[in-house]
Amino acid sequence: MAAASVSRIAVGGDGPEGGNSAYLVADRAVVDPGPPTERAWQELHTGLKRAGVAPASLEYVLVTHWHADHAGLAPRLAEAADATLAMGAGDAALVADYARERERRLERDAAVMRRCGVPTAAVDSVINGDSVSPMPDETPVERLADGDRVAGLEVVATPGHTLGHTAFAGDDFLLVGDAVLPTVTPNVGGSDTRTLREDRHKPRAASATNADESVVDRDPLGAFRGTLERLADRPERLLPGHGATVERGRIAEMLEHHRERSQRVLAALEDGEPAAAAKTPWAVARQLFGDLEGIHVKFGAGEATAHLQALEREGLVERVADGPVQYELVR
Repeated sequence: MAAASVSRIAVGGDGPEGGNSAYLVADRAVVDPGPPTERAWQELHTGLKRAGVAPASLEYVLVTHWHADHAGLAPRLAEAADATLAMGAGDAALVADYARERERRLERDAAVMRRCGVPTAAVDSVINGDSVSPMPDETPVERLADGDRVAGLEVVATPGHTLGHTAFAGDDFLLVGDAVLPTVTPNVGGSDTRTLREDRHKPRAASATNADESVVDRDPLGAFRGTLERLADRPERLLPGHGATVERGRIAEMLEHHRERSQRVLAALEDGEPAAAAKTPWAVARQLFGDLEGIHVKFGAGEATAHLQALEREGLVERVADGPVQYELVR
């Protein structure tokens, strides 16, 4: 039987996305308990108490994706409630083996940014600014697959923002995490650099040294568009990971946003400085977003790369160099 009741608990978060949303489902599960802060922990407990639910009565702690503002309190709540922590298999390792996977993530993030043409000083700034979350080095996590059922919820794979992003569907509601947000469009490419997989590629007119470099060769934007189209076909009301509500029309707005951004990427290759020359994703990102600092360096480079990859698959741009990767328009 599908879960029929859901209530939102605001659990901190002051970023541009808006406050984080934890959800109590049928008094059995909490979805996305929130960031690993004492403020969020107290707000979560206050919300559970207001709903008349003791943490010990919870059976599951569910997480839509690995980002700390959603998953940060999951190990702590699961331990306190003696509940099962579960999330999409594609993201589970980043919570289950947090310490090891964080080190691997930082290495991967740095490698991806370098391949995108980000200057060394900017790469170092991002990596050095990545703070350790107060999460256990290891914690038990149950892996979920698309179509599974848990705590009366249907597991719905929604990749794009992260590799293993997962939504949870109840009787008349769909908890969509960061797949659909009311005021911002979630980052694609930089928010999870695993979506930009390393692969071997021999570019046109490349030297032997360049041909040995690894470049990005996935399609996170295509995956995200597929997620949005899948969600658009579902009848449930959408409940986002930030903010209280999101209208269904937001899906069409986000698809149009990415169509327009792809056109801007093409224009950047055509009209940037130097004009119509091959450009790195970082150069394109600078033309799209201007000066970038902190985590936005990774987000901007990743987003530009995601669009360039999608345009390459459509035959509109061509990858012409590696180490760092460069693209130009197909003439």
